[in-house]
Amino acid sequence: MKEQNKMSSKPVCSLIWQMGLPMIVSMILQAVYNIVDTAFVINCGEEGVAGNLALTFAFPVQLLIIAVGVGTGVGINALLSKSLGAGNRDKADKAVGNGIFLAAVIYAVFLLFGLFGAKPFIEMQAQGDERVVQMGTQYLTICCCCSFGAIGFTVYERFLQSTGKTTLSTIAQIGGAAANVLLDYVFIYPLGWGVTGAAAATVIGQVLSLALAMTFHYSCNRELRNKLKNILPDRKIIGEIYHIGFSAALMQGLLSVMMLGVNLILGEARNAQLLQGSFGIYYKVMQFALFACFGLSNTIISALSYNFGKGDKKRSEACVKWGIVNTLIVSAVITVFFEALARPLAGLFGLASGNGEEEIENTVEQAIRIASVGYVFMGFSIAVQGVLQALGYAAYPLLISFLRLAVFVFPAVWLLTLTDNVETSVWWAFPVAETLTAAVSAALLWHALRRKLTVLTTGAALPDDGGENAANVAAAKENGI
Repeated sequence: MKEQNKMSSKPVCSLIWQMGLPMIVSMILQAVYNIVDTAFVINCGEEGVAGNLALTFAFPVQLLIIAVGVGTGVGINALLSKSLGAGNRDKADKAVGNGIFLAAVIYAVFLLFGLFGAKPFIEMQAQGDERVVQMGTQYLTICCCCSFGAIGFTVYERFLQSTGKTTLSTIAQIGGAAANVLLDYVFIYPLGWGVTGAAAATVIGQVLSLALAMTFHYSCNRELRNKLKNILPDRKIIGEIYHIGFSAALMQGLLSVMMLGVNLILGEARNAQLLQGSFGIYYKVMQFALFACFGLSNTIISALSYNFGKGDKKRSEACVKWGIVNTLIVSAVITVFFEALARPLAGLFGLASGNGEEEIENTVEQAIRIASVGYVFMGFSIAVQGVLQALGYAAYPLLISFLRLAVFVFPAVWLLTLTDNVETSVWWAFPVAETLTAAVSAALLWHALRRKLTVLTTGAALPDDGGENAANVAAAKENGI
């Protein structure tokens, strides 16, 4: 239990960085799959533009796969960390088994979608372009039918993270990402497989990450016991996983809704294909910033859940403080990086414009420069979501995502598509939405801290948690943690 105890003894700021940096790397590497696919496909010749649109139209479902897997993983992580903090190993073991069961169920759903829903989904966005429909259907079908790697990894990754073994989960992620980069080149260029090769490289990389994470879990995770009987579904355990995980999945799933909605809005604008293609590229580049913030948010969930379950008020408050501060630092650094390197980043995709034109490159550069203005506000809101999830709130984090990914974005994008200089002005919708959401997040955080942290001094159960927090405090004290 040596590694586990660092969550109750190590200085909190150092703890956040020690656990958070591997998680940041791990989350950022998830973006590598889509960035690499897009960069290779868009520069592969005459079909680059169509290939980029195909990947753009498929991306909302890829985001949804990640969303459901990560949301389930967040619930598993919170339950595992809280159970370990309270000394309840039997409950932690059941959370592991039911996590594996849930991963199998989620994969079955996306397998069916890949077989029967991929083509209609692409057709809905492609506006009759048969080549884009064909390429998008091929790519999305492979990604869905072989999604067990991505889904399984998000679960086994959380088994490692919940016990503090974030470095091992990062190694597994790096292994898969490296394989994806290598295979993308081989499949797309020497073998000439196009978008089919991009999809094959992606799923092979994801399966490799899963295999490594499983190896690390079964060989190194001594804190958790693996019993076949625990894979049988337990309604209570699943309910506790999705008490937090359902809202987390919905929050992540709204990324998919946002991208689909913006794609459809841009499809009605002037110069629609340029805007849709540029948005698809920008949004994948932006995943670096988004996933970095999610990495620290996940760290907040692990550290705060543990100390809140233990009943340590001082360390819980420190987890909130340093979790938010460190997330703001990371998002600010990424903002500076994007502003400084907007042109080179856009240049990765410039060959798609063809014939010496620079429309896509210029538009993507404008998107990066303008939208990155809102990253610090985005980081704050995502950090607050992690705090709220760790404290047992489900509705508040979901509300934050709903505001920043739908309520504020869609009207702003639509209004800005009506302007004369739409190629530049439309990107201001994103920092506007992030700023407004950050204001709401601050109010929700203030309200939550006033209510939830009082339980650590009074021991009284909160009216909306069924006494769970008080039970965790009592269990922690009984076990001398």
